[in-house]
Parts: sequence; C-alpha cells; structure tokens
Amino acid sequence: MSVILQYIGHSAFYIKSQNSGILVDPFISQNPKANFDLNNTITDIFVTHGHADHLGDALSISRSKKAEITAIFELANYCAQKGAFANGVNFGGKIKYNWGSARFLPAFHSSSTPDGIYAGMPASILFEINGTKIYHAGDTCLNSEMKTIGEIYKPDIALLPVGSHFTMDIDEAVTAAKWLCAKKAVPMHYNTFDAINVNIEDFDTKLKSENIEPVILKPSERIEL
Repeated sequence: MSVILQYIGHSAFYIKSQNSGILVDPFISQNPKANFDLNNTITDIFVTHGHADHLGDALSISRSKKAEITAIFELANYCAQKGAFANGVNFGGKIKYNWGSARFLPAFHSSSTPDGIYAGMPASILFEINGTKIYHAGDTCLNSEMKTIGEIYKPDIALLPVGSHFTMDIDEAVTAAKWLCAKKAVPMHYNTFDAINVNIEDFDTKLKSENIEPVILKPSERIEL
C-alpha cells in the first residue's frame, strides 16, 4: 500500500495512507506560499515545537476536524488548554497508530508558543508507515544525534531544514542526510522569509555528489513512497 508525501510549504507536510491523513507542522493560513486543501482527510496532527511557523493552524484544525495533536508534553498541555485534542509525549517512546508508528527524537533549537509560554523541548519525528520510514528533522542545527538515528533507525527519506539563520544550512543538511543514512532527502524551512532565502539548486547538486537522491518539492507537490 502506497504512502503519499505532500509538501505544503515551509516545514509543513501531509502524509496520506489509506484512510489516514497526517499533518506535520501545519503552518498554512499565515504562510502566503503554502498550498493545501483543508477538505483533505486529516486524522492526526504532529507538531515538532511551539513556534508560530510550526504550530501554525494546528489548534483550529484539531478543533474543527477532531484530530489529535501529538507533541512534546508541555506543548500538548498548551494545546489542550486552548481546546484542542492533544496527546503529550516525550523522547524515545514508540507511539502506535492504526497507520503505523511515530517516535519523537531530539532536535537542537528552542520552543515557545506564540504567546511566549515555554513549550518543552523541540523535537524531530520518525514516522513508520507501511514499512516506510520518514524522518522530519524539525528545526535544528546539525548534531551528532543524527548519527545515532541513522545507525539505529535508518530512515528512508529525511525532511531537512536548509535555510540557515534559524537552522542548518545546505552544507550541514547534506552532512545530516549522510549521517542519517537516508536514501532520499527533501529540503524544507527555506525561502519563506528573506532571512532564510537560499539557492536550492545547491542542495540538489551537493546531495547528488553524495549519491543521495534530492527530492525538491514545490508547495502542493507530492511523491509516492
């Protein structure tokens, strides 16, 4: 059974598998470059950390769709206090769903809500769906935890920030893809704001030189895994 990965824009993705629809970091309504139809099936929402460009529309979508937000414990509590359906987790545990599993893993960044409340530790997330492992790095610098994730979990495809300023840059993302042992890598968190503008063709060229397949998606574009 196929898994469809759709890029929404910035760090937001939609993963479709059978009757399940998974949103990750749904920064949509306030992102003029985002492209996503909210009439799609949405059964689960995942948020890597509390910043506005990642929490995005998670609260309103959760309330309207009755879709559960899974996030680090403090952020999940914040979401629940705002009337959303929420599931608080922490690093390491394998969380099972009818479509597969998710595992929250480290990211090196910061995390607070749009109104300044501490939102726990920032995270990356490893999804396993129909035997395919998708790693969403969240907002992060290059860090040695990625070597461990590559050694233990071996993701098939890595979604990696490349915009610099707040996260890794392109060169560091290429190194991350190698450390993660990923077969494919998708760039994210770039060209949304002036501070994170890059020439994404550099990512394509440098990743190919490492024999890793670059998958550069425009908002709304999708691939089948």
